[in-house]
Amino acid sequence: MNEYRRIRVKICGITSIEDAQAVCDSGADAIGLVFYEKSPRNVSIEQAVAICDSLPPFITSVGLFLDAPVSFVDSVLESVPLDLLQFHGSETPEYCASFKRPYIKAVGMKNRQAADFAQYADQFTEAKGFLVDSHGAGKAGGTGHTFDWKNTPRDYHKPIILAGGLNPNNIAQAIEQVSVYAVDLSSGVEQAPGVKDKDKIMQLMNEVRRAQYNK
Repeated sequence: MNEYRRIRVKICGITSIEDAQAVCDSGADAIGLVFYEKSPRNVSIEQAVAICDSLPPFITSVGLFLDAPVSFVDSVLESVPLDLLQFHGSETPEYCASFKRPYIKAVGMKNRQAADFAQYADQFTEAKGFLVDSHGAGKAGGTGHTFDWKNTPRDYHKPIILAGGLNPNNIAQAIEQVSVYAVDLSSGVEQAPGVKDKDKIMQLMNEVRRAQYNK
């Protein structure tokens, strides 16, 4: 009998209502909005408001920040109805908790072993989960590269989200190799930076559904 594992999917770097709709139509669980001006996927507050207003029920909106000033995060939260915050830089536990919103913390796994992960993550007592990516500690993600999946934290007491270089061609392998709560993709389902590819998103979701059944 096959064992079913429900894997949540977030598509990050959404920059348009059309791309948000493609994600929703695919059956993915969440969209990510990037509030980091150096990213080609950066969105303005006005763009973010329009995208969030277009979302149907039960789709989670996630705002990604990287070492942003408190005043900037506050200005986004005043206008954009984000469900979850994602901190992708060298933010402290106190900083992350200060916004009184549910959050996840990204952890760069480059040159970091699974044993080192817990020591770092345990500091963020209020985090809802942790996103493990291929960037170095304190660096930005979105590299488009994978890390050694054997270093993915196992049996940690909070949800783990796998990111970094995932695409429709390797997502099934990733899900089969590691036990994670969710996966997070951006460049792997794009036709250009900040422009999603509807066919790739559908291909991705088909692969995720297939891989959720383990023999």
